Amino acid sequence: MRLLKTMILALMALTTPAFSQGFPAMVSAKVPLTPEAIQLYEGAAPGSENAKQTETWTRAGWQLWARNVTRPTLEPVLPEPGKANGTAVIVVPGGGFQFLSMNNEGWNVAKALAARGVTAFVLKYRTMETPASEADFGAAMARVFTTPDKQTVDVNRGVPFAVADAQTALKLVRKGAAKWHINPNRVGMIGFSAGAMTTMGVTMANDPSARADFIGIIYGPVVGTTVPAEAPPMFNALARDDMFFGHKGFSLIEAWEKAGRPVEFHLYDGGGHGFGLQVNHKTSDLWFTQFMGWMDARGLMKPSR
Repeated sequence: MRLLKTMILALMALTTPAFSQGFPAMVSAKVPLTPEAIQLYEGAAPGSENAKQTETWTRAGWQLWARNVTRPTLEPVLPEPGKANGTAVIVVPGGGFQFLSMNNEGWNVAKALAARGVTAFVLKYRTMETPASEADFGAAMARVFTTPDKQTVDVNRGVPFAVADAQTALKLVRKGAAKWHINPNRVGMIGFSAGAMTTMGVTMANDPSARADFIGIIYGPVVGTTVPAEAPPMFNALARDDMFFGHKGFSLIEAWEKAGRPVEFHLYDGGGHGFGLQVNHKTSDLWFTQFMGWMDARGLMKPSR
C-alpha cells in the first residue's frame, strides 16, 4: 500500500525547526494534570490488553512529549461561554507514532481554535513502544534524526491503533454533540505529520460514520491515493523545504481535484518540518490564519448547533 510505505518514511519525521542545531537532551517530565481528559475505552484499548509499557512524559527542549501511550484519551478544550460557534475540531499531534508532541501540535493548536469559537479536542492516541529510560530513548531518536535515510521502521503496529483511536474519538464527539453544544455534522480533524497520516487513514477507512466532515493535513505526505467518493474537504499545508515530504510531488492534491472533492493547498517557501504554531519568521507562520480563513469561507465559523 503506497500510503503505508509513505508512513514508514514519515516515522523519521521526529523533529522541529528548533532541533536543527542538534537533537535536544531528553529529560523526564511530570505527567500533566488533565482532569477533563476522557478515556476512549472502558478498560484496556482493544488490541492493547497485553501491553506492558508504562506511559511516560518526556521534555525535549521546550517541547513536551507523551510516549508509550496505551490508554488513549480525548481532552476537550472549550471556547469561553457564549462564544462557541457549533463547529468542533479534533487535534491529532504527530511524533512518528513513537511519541506525541502534545504542546506544539496539540494543546497550543486546540487553545487557538477555542479562542476563535471552535470546540477543540486533543487526541492522545496509542503510540509504539519506545525505550523506558530517557537516555536510551534519546539515543534512539538521535539516530533516527541524524541518519534518516538509513532507517527502516515498521509502523504496522502503530498505524492501525492510531487510526482506530481517531475513529473512536470522532464517534465520541458526535455522540456528545448536545453536551458540547456542537453540530454533529460539523466535526473536523486536523493532524500534524504522523497525526496528518492518522487523519488521512481515517478518511480512507471503510467507515463513513467515523469520517470527519472536513480535514486539515499539516506537513503530512502529499502522495496520491484512491479518494473516497464522499471524501471531506481538505486543507493542506506544507513547506517546500520540508526534509521529509518536500520535493516529492503533490499527487495527493491532484487526486482530490480529479475526484472533484474540495481542496486548498498551501506550499510555503520556508518552514521546514514540524513548525506547528511556532513563530519562525517564515511564510509557514501564516498557516493557522489561512486555515481559519478556509473554515470561514466554508461557513464553518458561523453559529450553528
